[in-house]
Amino acid sequence: MSTTEQGPPTTPSLRRPRADAQRNAARLLDAAREVFADQGSDASLEAIAARAGVGIGTLYRHFPNRDALVEAVFRDTIDASCQRAEDLLDELEPGEALAAWLREQMHGSRACRGLGAEAMIMMLDENGNPACDAMRQSGAKLLARAQQAGSARADTNVDDLVRLVNAIGVATEDAPDREAQADRLFALMMDGMRP
Repeated sequence: MSTTEQGPPTTPSLRRPRADAQRNAARLLDAAREVFADQGSDASLEAIAARAGVGIGTLYRHFPNRDALVEAVFRDTIDASCQRAEDLLDELEPGEALAAWLREQMHGSRACRGLGAEAMIMMLDENGNPACDAMRQSGAKLLARAQQAGSARADTNVDDLVRLVNAIGVATEDAPDREAQADRLFALMMDGMRP
């Protein structure tokens, strides 16, 4: 009686998603961010798929439900903000880096407001810390560097600055000259933050 040789047991391979699948996921995240910014987190998933140029089935293959999509957009936003803070640490002088990051937070706050509460509730980790702690830590690095360089008051903290830029975003959201008003208020805030 003959026996056949068998190799070692195999484990399923962890293949990377296909390039077109990665592109579709990225387009869906971009589209969702835009649609959620315009319409809030209860926006139509069909509208998101259409904006991304894919079918609704493709959306569901990547994000099985609305909560998964909201969480993915929020996480992507946080990751991008953290990466931007790291880039700015290398690119600009301390005060300029902090100002650039805060300005981007202000302009991005509209999109986050549509997702913020819902996404943060979903994303509480086992310690009860919201996922945006990484973003705060990134901003705190920029602030500490600006404080060390004498570009920011020592009694300033990153939570206050993020609250202020979000407040500016809310206060100017419906203004006809929203960008100009936001920039003027931002300049006043930055003047008040300097020693």
